[in-house]
Amino acid sequence: MDARLDYIASPLAMKFVKHINSAAAALQGAGLPTVTQELVKLRASQINGCGYCTDMHTKDALGAGESQQRLNLVAAWREATVFTEDERAALELAEQGTRIADGATGVTDEAWANAVKHYDDEQLIALVAVIGLINAFNRMNVMVRQPAGDYQPGQRG
Repeated sequence: MDARLDYIASPLAMKFVKHINSAAAALQGAGLPTVTQELVKLRASQINGCGYCTDMHTKDALGAGESQQRLNLVAAWREATVFTEDERAALELAEQGTRIADGATGVTDEAWANAVKHYDDEQLIALVAVIGLINAFNRMNVMVRQPAGDYQPGQRG
């Protein structure tokens, strides 16, 4: 599979991505665990059908110490016993935030209240921002059909 457009070679695209990555870097220090961020990015990428980001965040999560078993179960997290309650709240928020167009209400009050039980305001801001950012990256990669499989951990910042 070839990408429709080589935006990785485009100075304009890389300038844009640099700014998105700067926004992501601003979230460091918010106290949202790296593994939780990777699980959320992986789940949103699975929902959006973004092979490139699914590959990236699977590998980055492994590099951050995540187990293969838990990564194998992210798509079925509701039925899996390997996720903590705070991770479940984050995954639910990621799913509802990714599937906004599928529901008239967007993120439900119940999902939000559950997230509030597990995360403070700074962590919630980081979680919402991570979900928004990964959805932006997913959409760009899906539109250009960015091929998956060659990502090396740490390759994109």
